[in-house]
Amino acid sequence: MKEVTVTGTQPALEFTLCGEIDAENADEFFEEFAAAYARSPRDVVFRCDALEFIDSTTLGTFVKILKRVKSDGRTMRLSGLQPRLKKLFVICALDKIMEIEA
Repeated sequence: MKEVTVTGTQPALEFTLCGEIDAENADEFFEEFAAAYARSPRDVVFRCDALEFIDSTTLGTFVKILKRVKSDGRTMRLSGLQPRLKKLFVICALDKIMEIEA
């Protein structure tokens, strides 16, 4: 199963995340993002409804993506995070720097 899929490019670059993204595939996640963003630099939305697991490496990858997007004057948003995953962002205070929708 592919964990990262580009599902739209207008008006924002939209990714659907599913399954597990962790230390084993976080680099691939970033590379998928970077390639799509290079082709179509715009605001970024991650649809996380089907995302089941992330680890600290993935949190770091989201921060890396946020820095890149913000340096271009763009925004990044996560939507549909399951409550237990959203809790990780809150515990690490990443909800203060990232837009997280219910």
